[in-house]
Amino acid sequence: MKYFSIEICAGAGGQALGLEQAGFDHLALIEIEPLACQTLRVNRPGWNVIEGDVKNFSAKEYENIDLLAGGVPCPPFSIAGKQLGHLDERDLFPEALRLAKECTPKAIMLENVRGLLESKFTKYREEIINELEDLGYKCDWRLVNASDYGVSQLRPRAILIAMKKKYYPFFEWPAKHETSPKTVGELLYEEMSSLGWENVENWKKQANGIAPTLVGGSKKHGGADLGPTRARAAWAILGVDGMGLAEKPPINGFKAMPKLTLQMTALIQGFHKGWNFVGKKTPAYRQVGNAFPPPVARAIGISIINALKQYEQKIDKREWVKSQVA
Repeated sequence: MKYFSIEICAGAGGQALGLEQAGFDHLALIEIEPLACQTLRVNRPGWNVIEGDVKNFSAKEYENIDLLAGGVPCPPFSIAGKQLGHLDERDLFPEALRLAKECTPKAIMLENVRGLLESKFTKYREEIINELEDLGYKCDWRLVNASDYGVSQLRPRAILIAMKKKYYPFFEWPAKHETSPKTVGELLYEEMSSLGWENVENWKKQANGIAPTLVGGSKKHGGADLGPTRARAAWAILGVDGMGLAEKPPINGFKAMPKLTLQMTALIQGFHKGWNFVGKKTPAYRQVGNAFPPPVARAIGISIINALKQYEQKIDKREWVKSQVA
């Protein structure tokens, strides 16, 4: 049986890729940034990518779809910003709720920064849950760390799962991986050594932990730096210069701390090597840094599909029993 989804604020496809791996077919992906749309089309020509503002998108034709997903903009809740929440014009939770009313999906999955789970936003989270419960859903917010699902990066994120009440009892958050993710050195060794850098073995030994959270920044602020001052200090401990990206891996004779290439940051984010990002270095990195790690989306997507399957199996069994009695 196939499962179908629509996704808002799709970005460069991190969440969409993970949900595809989980078993979802995407009927529509809505994204406002032209370069991100090009990235989606380059990697998945068959996807229905709708370029435009989600505020102008209607989901009425997707009634009773299996999943409505999205990574709504984080600036309204990010500790790096003013944390204006619902007062920020970039807050798109109201649009997600509007779309939920229009297409009445079986399940909803929305991702945001961990700041949304702070106490100052308790009332706002409750308002979202109350509105979804009025629509017939049961909900749960959870803080999820990407490193628990094989990503070599901490990257804590607030995840909202809502399912129609008949499906919700079958949903279980995915179990954390029993093994630790690869260290930065293990993950990037092949890329970092690809041009013959003679110091790569020593670098690998130093890069013996997982990465701090990649920060994509916005059009107004930030270049291709790997994060703010504290993050760059954490990168330095791993032997990585966080002040921007390199065009290529280091070569023989290179003596300083290496910078990561765009490809390396994509691997840190959980993308596979074949996923390409359109645009020059800074806008391409912004797509990487703002993405939802595909392995996390895959794990949660599998849990959603399992819940839907278990309900369907229960109904099928009930119908079979009725037929036998008849």
